[in-house]
Amino acid sequence: MIRTAVLLAAGMGTRLGAVGERQPKGFVEIGGVAIVERSVQRLFAHGIESIVIGTGYRHERYDALAAAYATSSASSTSSTSSTSSTSRLITCIRNERYATTGSLDTLLAVRAAVHADFLLLEADLLYDDIALDVLLNDPRPNVVLVSGVTNATDEVWVQTGDDGIVEAVSKRAADLRDVAGEWVGISKLSLAAYDDLCAWRRAAPAAADVPDYEGAIVAAAATHGIVARRIADLAWGEIDDAGQLRRALGVVHPRIVANEAARAVRRDVLLTPGPATTTDSVKRAQVVPDLCPREAEFGDVLAQLADDLTAFVADPRTHTAVLLGGSGTAAVEAMLASAVGDGPLLVIDNGAYGARMAAIAAGYGMPCVSLRSAATAALDLAAIDAALHAGCDGRRFSHLAVVHHETTTGLLNDVAAIGTLCRSHQVDLLVDAISSYAAVPLDLAAMHVTAVAATANKNLQGMAGVAFVIASRAFFAALPATPGRSFYLSLREQYRFFAAERQMRFTPPVQTMFALKQAVLETKLEGVPARYARYTAAWEALLEGLERLGLATLVPRALQSHLLTAIQEPTAAGYAFDAMHDYCRARGYTIYPGKLAERGSFRVATIGAITAADVRGFLRVLGDYLRTLPTD
Repeated sequence: MIRTAVLLAAGMGTRLGAVGERQPKGFVEIGGVAIVERSVQRLFAHGIESIVIGTGYRHERYDALAAAYATSSASSTSSTSSTSSTSRLITCIRNERYATTGSLDTLLAVRAAVHADFLLLEADLLYDDIALDVLLNDPRPNVVLVSGVTNATDEVWVQTGDDGIVEAVSKRAADLRDVAGEWVGISKLSLAAYDDLCAWRRAAPAAADVPDYEGAIVAAAATHGIVARRIADLAWGEIDDAGQLRRALGVVHPRIVANEAARAVRRDVLLTPGPATTTDSVKRAQVVPDLCPREAEFGDVLAQLADDLTAFVADPRTHTAVLLGGSGTAAVEAMLASAVGDGPLLVIDNGAYGARMAAIAAGYGMPCVSLRSAATAALDLAAIDAALHAGCDGRRFSHLAVVHHETTTGLLNDVAAIGTLCRSHQVDLLVDAISSYAAVPLDLAAMHVTAVAATANKNLQGMAGVAFVIASRAFFAALPATPGRSFYLSLREQYRFFAAERQMRFTPPVQTMFALKQAVLETKLEGVPARYARYTAAWEALLEGLERLGLATLVPRALQSHLLTAIQEPTAAGYAFDAMHDYCRARGYTIYPGKLAERGSFRVATIGAITAADVRGFLRVLGDYLRTLPTD
């Protein structure tokens, strides 16, 4: 599985004249985006997790690009966290001799930062990202991409043998026995082939007229079976001079835009509390070669997911995530059934999902007390404190369970304050973070949370079917083997099995895990605080529009999560939720019914791959529906 890409970006761009003097070639903008950043975005959308850029001329521009894609561990979402760290998804390494050396020396300069097979791209390319799909799905480890004739000028032609292995390259087609296609500048290389390229360069005399990397690949082709893969009609172009720039603007870019539009998945906006609207890249991440989940490669994926999911709320050095196939409720049930033991358990019930936790406890016969609270008001911390003091039948509570974001109404419960109370009473705090994780800042250590349950298909913007529980490794290791509890949902057994075998105990949803892997990468790229800010902007647009339409919300604004809003139903004669739902859905927007039996309401979530503009589009449709209702 290719997770790394290398971009060659040291060139001076002298043939671009004034355009090249102002900036490196990679920062030429087409369609409002620098071509190197466009390439970076496409690589991340295809599951590449680490990009190394070999820089030279005006290297500071690439350094700034790398800094813009730096990510912070999610534990830093709390200002009190001591485990904050920043990692870079893009690493820049400068070829100090860029002015007097070629691309092969730049490739040599970045060797120390490359640790696995990788994609190799030139930074001055504009290309249809079908090129990435083709290379990533080609089973061969060493492949260079060639196209049909482009008539772009300054072409590099490729000759191959009958076996497809690259034999020669030349800028003069007449010098070749036959032409397999034009060199595109996008390749896939194994680490072994890369090491030979580097060794070949190091062995050359310093003063030798060393060819660019294309020549080195030809030299290594026979040894490593480097083949040419042809996409005859690929839309692409190198931008090395003014003529090529004109071609990129007038020919290549319009073709790419048209191709991408043709491949786009129809977009419906889900304004529901989950599953949420997903990106096309998350959808497409599920299209992977069939893979047995017992292979070591898949174990690597699961291990990385466990670390990455944990890092959003805790330190992966001390905590981890136990993955389960199932909905968010599966994670909540696993957490309660595995952790509580003989109890007793105190459940905070201020909505349908708090009540669900009490029902789960009752189903397992756990000693349990429900502390009920209003579904539209802040929790009474004094009442919780009193309940903890009182205990249950002369015993103190061992655990307290609470929903962080109660999606019955969109109420956000104060987990930090509850955590402080639990710490003072020496009670373990179990949190249903199904609808808050990866949006509302959450720090297990700072908030004194023992364990959280979460899922892939809400704020992570992944697909339904994967859930997980995050806690300290010590917590999982110490879980009791509770007789009579769930066999499938045992966190104790799953944690121990993965530690020993790097596998899930039972068949996992393999393709959905790859979608989750992509969703996690996109969450890291956006950052949890920025994602919450985007959701908040959508929520603010919603409240503004609801006020304009004369619709009231059930929860006071200060207590709302910004992720879901419960709205009082219209009182107009002829109103029916199902009719309103169908009207909106036919126009691309899906809403959700209410959960409060005593109050007529419906719910609109502002999570997923949506923006405030999407919400404003929904409000226009909602307004159109309301105008169809009789006014008398």
